[in-house]
Parts: sequence; structure tokens; C-alpha cells
Amino acid sequence: MNKIKMLNPIVELDGDEMTRILWQKIKDVLILPYVDLKSEYYDLGLPERERTKDQVTIDAANAIKKYGVGVKCATITPNAQRVEEYKLSQMWKSPNGTVRSILDGTVFRAPILVDGIKPLVSNWNKPITIARHAYGDVYAGVEAYVPEGGKVYISLPNGEQKLIKDLPSAGIIQAMHNTDKSISSFARSCFNYAVSTKQDLWFSSKDTISKIYDHRFKDIFQEIYQNEYKDKFEALGIEYFYTLIDDAVARVMRSSGGYIWACKNYDGDVMSDMLATSFGSLAMMTSVLVSPEGNYEFEAAHGTVTRHYYKHLKGEETSTNSVATIFAWTGALAKRGQLDGLDDLVEFAHKLEKATLDTIESGTMTKDLVGLFHKDGVEAKGVNSFAFLEAIAQRL
Repeated sequence: MNKIKMLNPIVELDGDEMTRILWQKIKDVLILPYVDLKSEYYDLGLPERERTKDQVTIDAANAIKKYGVGVKCATITPNAQRVEEYKLSQMWKSPNGTVRSILDGTVFRAPILVDGIKPLVSNWNKPITIARHAYGDVYAGVEAYVPEGGKVYISLPNGEQKLIKDLPSAGIIQAMHNTDKSISSFARSCFNYAVSTKQDLWFSSKDTISKIYDHRFKDIFQEIYQNEYKDKFEALGIEYFYTLIDDAVARVMRSSGGYIWACKNYDGDVMSDMLATSFGSLAMMTSVLVSPEGNYEFEAAHGTVTRHYYKHLKGEETSTNSVATIFAWTGALAKRGQLDGLDDLVEFAHKLEKATLDTIESGTMTKDLVGLFHKDGVEAKGVNSFAFLEAIAQRL
């Protein structure tokens, strides 16, 4: 069989633990037999990040800026326990956070819908896409423990000092930031995505409490909408509106879905997990980082599945859901094909997605989905991690 040729590489960011095992298996079983894969490989596994002092993560992000398309495996963000486990010299930052900061993009996450798996919120009959700002806020925060208490200030460039708090005793502080440039990029990414997908766009923050920080987000969104997108939205019959984050949550729960919900960094992190769980699981969620320059990084929205990894190391069977990782690869292959004018590569990506969904809808799935699956005339059968990939391959 002639393999599908590629013109330009995809930047491949390998990861950690069970997702790393499945990453290679997905390539071996579902991609390499059909595609003459060109990739520029970066190992973002924790040992390599330690060896390079995290330079590998920076290099990988810059490679995505060079080639335009990347695909990323799930990675460990180390805590104190991981520092000891992996004998790290320091608690390295989140690779996702580093890549997102360098690309200055927006993360769009949407559920992968399967016939037979109904959302826990019964009125959600259309997907809800979370647009998560991928820069700054708590993820780039500077924080400190102040054991002696006392007055803590922010010093501004104009020489002004603002009192944060006169701590009466030991306490903690945190300073966050964002930039007009990044907020503007976030807004334009959201408006462009809404126009391209012809969906309403909601944006939420808490400007009634955060009267400068959050209010700046609100003002920039409104200004860009009025000056650059209002006519486009009206021509398409779609709507943009702003509301408070607590009101947005209530509206989302009452809605039927079918729109984009733009959130600040932390809000988007939390709400995308809530949506993923209701629609199925984090393993059934697409995630793509889109930069203002038109660079794309596709990834799974979940973690490295540590518990399954240690079972795998003991030789025990696992049933790890690889759907989001498969869709990260198909998203990257399709985008590479679109950018390079390779219709057969785009078609293959779509066929692989269909084969994955058809496998589940026929009753073969990983065990996490069995209890969620209900379809007349179809009995759900849970299989192990690798058998699921082989079942998909049979449909290709």
C-alpha cells in the first residue's frame, strides 16, 4: 500500500507515563501504516526536561512557531512528590503553560460526541466549546509566604506604591498580571473562531469585584467587537455578549449548547473539566491551541494516567481511553493537510476519527465508557488499552 506523503513536518511533543506508552502505540497501529509521517520530535518527558533544564520545552514551542502545527502528548507538571520521585533539581513549570505563553494563543476545547453517550445535563444536545485564555493570571503568578506578617506593597513603574495588605500575622500573597496585547489576541482568536464556526460567543469574568483587572478584559473585548467584528456577526446572525462568570454558569446549565464560552485562564481550566465530565470524560475532549499568527498545537485535555502507568509497568492489563490523544493526532494531520493542500491527508484524518467513533458506537470501548454507554440493540464491551486501538485499526 502506498503511504500518504507529507510535505512539511508536524512538531511532535512526546510526554509521560501511560499516555507516552499509548502515544507510540497510536503511531504504530493507526498512523505509520498509512502515512509517511514527517515529524520534528521533541521529548517532553520529565527526565528530558530535567536533563535540558526545560530548554526542550522552549525549543518545542519555537518549532511550532516555525512549522505552524504541533501535536502534544500529556505531560507531568511536577509537584513536591514528583520532585522526589524523579530526583528533579527544581519543580519545573507546566509544559502546557510554557508552550501557551510562547505561542500566546487561545485554547479551544470541545467534547467528542458519541451516539450512545448522553451528557449528564439532559438539555445539552449540542457541543459547548470552551475558549480558554492561555496566558498569564495565576499561571504566571508571583507568590510568597510572609511568616512575619507586616505590610506588603506593589510598586508601580511610576513610583507609586499600593498597599496589598497589612498582614497582622503570617500569611500568603500573590501577584498576577496580564497584558493588553495578550487579551487583544485572545479576543480576536475568539471572534475569528466564532465567525469561522458560525457560533454565538459568550465571554465572562467578574468585573464587579475585579474592577480594574477583569474590567480590562471586558473593555478590550467590547472595543474589538464594536470596531472589527460587529458587522460580521450581524451578517451571520450570530451574537456576542458579556456576562458575569456566575451568571454564565447558570445560563450554561439551562442552555441546549451550541456556542463558544470564552473564559479567562483559570476559569477555562476549571469549566472545561466540568464540561468534559458532563459530556463523557476528559478523554473525550478535543483541545487545540490557536495563536494569533495562525499556529496550532493539538493535545489531549487530560493528564498522564499515572495509576494505569504503574499497573502497566507491573505487567498488568489496563483499559486507558486514548480517544482524545487520537483526536489530537487527527487534528494535527488534518491541519497540516489543509495548510499544505494535501487532501488525502485531510481525508485520512477524518477517516481515522470516524473509525474511532464507529468502534465505540458498535459497542467496543475502554472500560471507563461502558457505564456511560446506552444504545438500543448494542451491548457495551470493555476492552484493554491496546485491543481498543486494534479494533479501530480493523475499521481503517
